[in-house]
Amino acid sequence: MKFQLKNIVAIMAIALTMVSCSSDDNNAVTGQGKIDVEFDNVFGSSNLILNSQANVTSQGETLNVSDVKYIISNIELTKEDGTVFVYPKAQSYFIVSEANAASQVLQLENIPAGNYTKIKFGIGVDETQYNLGETVQGDFFAAAQNENMAWTWSAGYKHLLFEGMFTSATVTTPTMFMVHTGKSGAHYNYTTVTLDFPDKALIRTNITPDVHIFADVAKIIDGTNKIKLTDNNMGGMGAMIMSGDILTQITANLPEMFSVNHVHND
Repeated sequence: MKFQLKNIVAIMAIALTMVSCSSDDNNAVTGQGKIDVEFDNVFGSSNLILNSQANVTSQGETLNVSDVKYIISNIELTKEDGTVFVYPKAQSYFIVSEANAASQVLQLENIPAGNYTKIKFGIGVDETQYNLGETVQGDFFAAAQNENMAWTWSAGYKHLLFEGMFTSATVTTPTMFMVHTGKSGAHYNYTTVTLDFPDKALIRTNITPDVHIFADVAKIIDGTNKIKLTDNNMGGMGAMIMSGDILTQITANLPEMFSVNHVHND
C-alpha cells in the first residue's frame, strides 16, 4: 500500500511539474522580441583579415582581400511549427561590410515570440523592389551609393562587392581584382539563402538570441563554379568581373558562402 501511495505521489508531482512547465512556456512565448543576426566573414577555415592575409584558392591563386560588402535583404524567420514571419520589407535591406564591424550585426525587432529554427534572406535587392523605381528606394539607394554598392540608377545595385590583389603561377606581380555582382543583360543575378539553425533561437520579450553566421568569401569564386582571376585578367586593368554570363556562375556560388555556426540564447 505504501509502495502504491509513493507511486501515486510521484506521478502527481511529475504531472504538476509538466503543467507548470507548460504554463511557463505558454507565458514565455507571448509578446514580441528581438534577434541579432551576425555575419562573420571568413576565408576557408580562417577568419578574414583585410589587406594583409594571403588566401590561397583551390585554383592555385593567392588573394589579398581589401574589401568585401554584400546586401542582405528580404529576411524570413521560420518557427518550429512551420509558420513563417516575414520581416517588414521596407526595413529588410542591409549592407554588410567587412570594414565596418557595426554593419555585421543585423538587429531585428518586433518579432513574434517563439522558437525559431530557420532563416531565409536574399543577397542583393530583388528585381521586384528595384522595378518600383528610385523614388521608392529612397534613402537605401543613397546609402548604397555612399557605400559604393550601386552604380547609376539605370545600372542598378551591386549585390556583392569583392576586391583586392591576386597572384598566380602566371601572374606573379600583385594584380588588382574586382568582382561586382548585379544585373547584367538578361540576368538580374539576385539569389536567396536558406539556413537551418543548429539550435532553436528562443525569441522572448526578455531573450534576444544571436545567430552567428559564417560567410566564407572564398566560395565567391571557389565554390561549385570555379572562377580563375587569371583567366579574367585584362592586363593593366587587372581582373574586372562585373558583367556577362560569368556573374550568373558567381551568383550560383553565393548560397554556398553561408552557414550558421551557432545560436546564443541569452
